[in-house]
Amino acid sequence: MSGSISLCTRDRKALLHLYRTARDPQLRLRAHILLLLDQGQSWTAIAQVLFTSTSTINRWRQRFLAGGLEAVVGPRRPRASAWAAFWAAVVVRWVTLRAPTDFGFVRSRWSCATVVVLLREDHGVQVSRETVRRWLHQADLVWRRPRPVLGPVDPRRAEKLRQIRALLRHLPAEETAVFQDEVDINTNPEIGCMWMYRGQQAQVVTPGTNDKRYLAGSLHWRSGELLLSEPGRQRNADLFLAHLDELRRRLRRYKVIHVICDNAVFHIPERCRKVREYLSRWGHRIRLHFLPSYAPETNPIERVWWHLREEITRNHRCRNIDELLDLIFEWLSVGSHFQIETSLYDTAKATRTTAA
Repeated sequence: MSGSISLCTRDRKALLHLYRTARDPQLRLRAHILLLLDQGQSWTAIAQVLFTSTSTINRWRQRFLAGGLEAVVGPRRPRASAWAAFWAAVVVRWVTLRAPTDFGFVRSRWSCATVVVLLREDHGVQVSRETVRRWLHQADLVWRRPRPVLGPVDPRRAEKLRQIRALLRHLPAEETAVFQDEVDINTNPEIGCMWMYRGQQAQVVTPGTNDKRYLAGSLHWRSGELLLSEPGRQRNADLFLAHLDELRRRLRRYKVIHVICDNAVFHIPERCRKVREYLSRWGHRIRLHFLPSYAPETNPIERVWWHLREEITRNHRCRNIDELLDLIFEWLSVGSHFQIETSLYDTAKATRTTAA
């Protein structure tokens, strides 16, 4: 057919490789046009299939006939100059190790435009925002949401963890241990990822007025069972002591219950009169142990709360707090035993019995 071309085996393989692997969509289009011309497809059919014009088809056909594959693909781009590599490395160090405020910018985060201004004003380097973005991508940097971590460190962290590990390792059969914590439940849903059509942002309806409850829970060290008490309107000593009463009732087969908890003021007898008076009466059955400060990762129940938020409260559509609490307790009725997800303590035997 007039208007077609004839490719040798080497050129056909090269164009197939280019069509399958090239990052540049224009290169893939050229390769696709020549491959279809080699198959004898009409210009009209190629234009309809590839959403291009016959003039584009003719341009690349003529270039191929005049100069071969090199005229279509073009010469290989030269490697980046040492100058560009140097400034790309400098930019990567700025973005990963420094803050814009270190250079006098009133900004908390880097943007490509900010880097461009810094290069131009302080170093006389003229590059575009797209060049900066390309440098960052070439260094495997991506624009993502960071993970918050606590800055302060408990100076007694290692000592406290040693004591808790020793407690769990030598726990007598007539005694037990639980990891305790509180979690807040809100009718105003936390927003998380969900499936939606590309180009359309899904909506999560919020109630406008937030209603909040607090759940006090304990994760049983030996079984992985989550023990919850009645929800409270405040996270305070009354909620904590009501939960200790629930532990005494639910775990009455044990002589002593070791409660491992964080350093909230209303957990510490020396700082809370109600807790001090409670332990003066029930200290023979309830013994409190405290985790390192600023270290939520040392409390395995935090992972249970993470599952709760991921599977139930994030993006929820409950109309009121009672409906949301019913959903939470229904979720727990399906499976109230959890794997203890931590490598800090090496004697846990717990496994989740039913998927949530």
